[in-house]
Amino acid sequence: MKADVALGQLARAHGILSHYRDLQGQERTASPDTMRALLAANSVAAESAKLVRESLEALRAVRKARKFPVEVIIESRKETKLTLGSFDSWQLRRDEAREVLASGRAADTIALPALASDVYTLEVSHSAIRETIRVIAAPTRAPSVPDQTQLTRIWGVNLALYGLRSSRNAGLGDYADLADMARIAGQIGADFTGTNPLHAMGHSSKAFSPYSPSHRGFLNTGHIALDAIPGLENAPVADRILSAEDAEMAHLRSAQFVDYDRQRTIHRRLLAALYDAFQADATVWALDALSSFAKERGSDLARFARFEAVADQHGPNWREWPNLAGTTRDDDCADFHVWLQWVADRQLGSAQRAARENGMSLGLCLDLAVGARRDGAESWCDREVIARGVSVGAPPDHLNPKGQNWSISAYSPRGLAAQNYRPFRRLLAATMRHAGVVRIDHVLGLSRSFWIPDDGSPGGYVRHPFDALLAILKIEAERHGTVVIGEDLGLAPSGFRKTMRSHGIYGYCVMQYERDRNRRLKPASRASKQVLACFSTHDTPTVRGFETGRDIDRWESLGWIDKQETVRARAQRGKDVADLAERCPDDGFNATVHKLLARSPSTMVAAQLDDILEHAEAQNLPGTTDEHVNWRRRYCVAVEELAKDGRFLALGDVMNEDRGKASHGAPRR
Repeated sequence: MKADVALGQLARAHGILSHYRDLQGQERTASPDTMRALLAANSVAAESAKLVRESLEALRAVRKARKFPVEVIIESRKETKLTLGSFDSWQLRRDEAREVLASGRAADTIALPALASDVYTLEVSHSAIRETIRVIAAPTRAPSVPDQTQLTRIWGVNLALYGLRSSRNAGLGDYADLADMARIAGQIGADFTGTNPLHAMGHSSKAFSPYSPSHRGFLNTGHIALDAIPGLENAPVADRILSAEDAEMAHLRSAQFVDYDRQRTIHRRLLAALYDAFQADATVWALDALSSFAKERGSDLARFARFEAVADQHGPNWREWPNLAGTTRDDDCADFHVWLQWVADRQLGSAQRAARENGMSLGLCLDLAVGARRDGAESWCDREVIARGVSVGAPPDHLNPKGQNWSISAYSPRGLAAQNYRPFRRLLAATMRHAGVVRIDHVLGLSRSFWIPDDGSPGGYVRHPFDALLAILKIEAERHGTVVIGEDLGLAPSGFRKTMRSHGIYGYCVMQYERDRNRRLKPASRASKQVLACFSTHDTPTVRGFETGRDIDRWESLGWIDKQETVRARAQRGKDVADLAERCPDDGFNATVHKLLARSPSTMVAAQLDDILEHAEAQNLPGTTDEHVNWRRRYCVAVEELAKDGRFLALGDVMNEDRGKASHGAPRR
């Protein structure tokens, strides 16, 4: 067998795509170097022709020796018969549990009882050999908006939490601000409030992009509201601690952009002092609640807290740590990080309660980032399932013509399956814990992801166990009563979007990208129904930026497009703006966009706070770091003032009228 043929067979066997089509429909081929690098990332030896042959032979031997499938996916709450061939006996257990739920003796068919939605282990014995089958029992569909709200068309407001101004925060929007925003938006009729990912960034890290977190299973403690620490309510000592930094926090609140370095220094110092006060003066219920939280989150939280404690001492990049074998654990430091997570969890839970109590049918819409930083807590805590020597990114597309390397870790499909997908299940549960809606960033990653090797080889696509991951997504959504939106922009495999919709997952429709065959913007009235529709996102030009061509100016200044391309882009933009403006000729451009959104048949629509307040600059310009002020822009109006801001109130009137709702969020009779 020729070496390249064998390499291609091995690559395909491990989900590495030999070809894919780019946005222009051009076919791209994975090079031998790419295949070897992506195989190595999956812990498959392929450095030489000899190793390729040996890896292929080992794979075939394993497959030949196995009698039963490794995994089956069934419908939950429905009796199921599995015809797998002859066997001696079988036993069914819930994953990681000892209790036998069902069993049977020799036969040709395994009759499984109606199972609750979950992951199970089926042990089947034959001829003194025991094989394990993973059984995933999932509902047919994820929860829908009508299921959860009894409404057919709803709307919400999306915002960047870090950018919220208030008279009481520490220069960075916090969980109490989020609760206030949800309360205000709920009172004008909104059904959900969306925000950027709230994942842990790393206590000792200087990273601040919410889409490059340290660990997606835990919360960003930088958003803790210092004046709302549970157990220290009305405690004089807490007031004294905060009063000492009044002047500094006032300075941070008045800054044009978020000053992360300065804000972190003050915020972390105050949290440490408040922790000391909590240990000395906390109420009994708070101490009990903290203990219960630590027990509930178990070894996952303990391992994460251990990472944070070591990172505080040796730096946030675990790959630069010294050998920690035999070192004594600093339990006091780890306990501090458990406390931080508890405080963040309580405050986020309070924000969700505030949303629901003020008329929101769903409440918070939280974001699940596509991955975590390669040097952060998630890749350390779950390193057995993380692909080695690669980063997740994207080939060239409409967001960035040069492609993107996100410098985030990827799950190894082999490693994840070997652990019955537990790390993925935990991430979903953590994100859905206090959310009525979850938006999964780059949901195409359930099917495949674009891996960029560290060795300089071209990137390539790796296929993931899509059916299993989709089943698990439905299980967790059902368990938490959460509506799921999949951000499905970009290059999607054939049939991907149709499959997601058939399983109850809502798509993502960005109005400025939706075009007909003649490249004209589609009317909002032709938008898909089973989607969340919006005009802009954190990565796109705002309504004002779109109208004025601010994004084109940026692309030209960065050298991403030449003079000729710039002229063409500006001409097309002029046509786009004119097309939209003529649909509501008596309104301004901003009002027209929101009116068209409100009239859309889409089940969910969202307005960005940046657009409501008519900001011109986007929160992020993909593919840049210092060239653009990313993730630091603050809103021009404080949270307390939004409740009487005419633009905000006008949005509520438009959305309620065109979405079939009366004022204050009550459905129209």
